[in-house]
Amino acid sequence: MSALDTSTPVLLLGGRENALAVARNLGRLGVTIYSSGKPGSRSMDSKYCTQAFIVPEGTEAADHWHDLLLANPTSKLQGCIVFACCDESLDFLQSNRDQLAEHYKLEEFVPEQRRTMLNKQATLEIAGRIGVPAPAYWEINSDEDVEKIRDQVRLPVMVKPLDSFAFVHEFGAKLFIVDTVFDDVVEKVKLARSRGQEVMVVEMIPGPDDLLSSYYTYRTADGRRLYDYTKSVIRRWPVNRGGACFHQSEWLPETAEMGQKLFDGVDWHGIGNVEFKRDTRDGQLKIIEVNARFTAAHRLVTAAGAPIDEIIYRHLTDQEIPEFESYSNKLRMIYPIGDFMAYLELRQSKQLSLLGWLKTVCAQQAVVPDFSFGDPYPALAEWALIVRRGFGKLFCIFRR
Repeated sequence: MSALDTSTPVLLLGGRENALAVARNLGRLGVTIYSSGKPGSRSMDSKYCTQAFIVPEGTEAADHWHDLLLANPTSKLQGCIVFACCDESLDFLQSNRDQLAEHYKLEEFVPEQRRTMLNKQATLEIAGRIGVPAPAYWEINSDEDVEKIRDQVRLPVMVKPLDSFAFVHEFGAKLFIVDTVFDDVVEKVKLARSRGQEVMVVEMIPGPDDLLSSYYTYRTADGRRLYDYTKSVIRRWPVNRGGACFHQSEWLPETAEMGQKLFDGVDWHGIGNVEFKRDTRDGQLKIIEVNARFTAAHRLVTAAGAPIDEIIYRHLTDQEIPEFESYSNKLRMIYPIGDFMAYLELRQSKQLSLLGWLKTVCAQQAVVPDFSFGDPYPALAEWALIVRRGFGKLFCIFRR
């Protein structure tokens, strides 16, 4: 394998622990790293970040990036690789692909294809057409459509946006979950539509969080897969509805096969990640959602021996790509605070004892997403922010 030519810089747009992991991995290899995002974007705090371009308070990130890269381009960024690390930057790259490609290196992707697959309803429709099982869902085109499905829906369900980025921007949440009363489904749909958000109703696949798994790949314009990687989830917090707080790196042939079937079926280009959950009612893996960027579990992926960011970097700079066939099936990644909160929730419902939790935490080697002895500041900054928020809440309570 030839030595890595690190002369092409990388610009990371947005993101949190995923962008931080990319900055550290490529930075250690000698790649110059630039980062741009809102305050709190962790890669901007890393020692591997040569320069941070902070999105000013009150400015939309997309407007700042347009000015930074297109309207008044910074000369040092010319020719760099631009990676989107959040939904907002994905949308920015999709909307400005042709202009950006004249001055920067981008992943191979077809904007309309990516935009379609990041539409949650379109994802389920396309998956069904190519033979990838999906949960039951109901299309909502008017407030009246909700009443028509009252007798078909079994709770709990999700009121899920077709466009996650716009929904999060409006509500500060990825979706609404309704557990017990169908009238709440009607209310949430009307609320979303009144704010201009198109939504659908999707069943929640029953069963614990350890039935979740994900497949990762990069598919070139000529259909080659540069790598295949899978992982599973051990716990999420909040339980059965939140983000994963405990992951396991492991090769899952069925998850990989189903992911390959999906991406081959749509002729996907670029970074691809798809999440599945096994339905205990029929034993099938069913698609949850598709992502087109490095995920929050990126630290786990690369620490397990799957150097996917280096592979993509080499590909985009026309360098020899290392052989990649195996990785650790025993490494885990834990969010200590989130996983402890998950344990408390599971203990309350008598699903997990203290001993059982400790056994899972201590069973295998684990990494954490933020902290690194060689690059401690991003984690310290994050913890300081958590403490400030905590004291802020206490101050508000005592002032009452």
